[in-house]
Amino acid sequence: MRTVTFGMNISLDGYCDHTTFSPDESLHDYFREMMDDVDLLFFGRVMYQLMFPYWSDVARNQSGTADEIRFAERLTAIDKVVISRSLDQAEHNTRIIRGNPAEELLKLKQQPGKKISVDSVSLLPELIAAGLIDEFRLVIHPVIVGRGRRLLDVGSLDQNLNLKLVDTITFTSGCVAHHYRKQ
Repeated sequence: MRTVTFGMNISLDGYCDHTTFSPDESLHDYFREMMDDVDLLFFGRVMYQLMFPYWSDVARNQSGTADEIRFAERLTAIDKVVISRSLDQAEHNTRIIRGNPAEELLKLKQQPGKKISVDSVSLLPELIAAGLIDEFRLVIHPVIVGRGRRLLDVGSLDQNLNLKLVDTITFTSGCVAHHYRKQ
């Protein structure tokens, strides 16, 4: 069975607004290297539309820094699934699924392949409750923002999810990447 990993950038106070972060070369390289073990990206609509077409444009136009281009090329090459009832179309290697994210992710998890990377704050509580997330990769940025979407809303989980710390990386930027596995 495939491993499902959830990755997210968050502020010190638990917010996930990507517009408040300024990743450096080492952080882009960290996420690109993480994707070497991934062959499917699983997005909610909001995160998908935040990431695309931005990163596909960077890859296509070779715009941005060298590390941004490497990241964009890797990201856009991976097959994607986006959960959405309202999205009309998606990029060439993206499939739209209209409903039941947990059921769809379970089917994908049972297929052969590399890891599946989930990138959706809105789907996270449902996927945790279904027992589908095996790993968490959280990058904590040294900023307090006080606004935006929180990683988890109050009351969104029925019970605690105990995790085991696997690895920690501290970047020169002050960001800290934590890699956890479900116990």
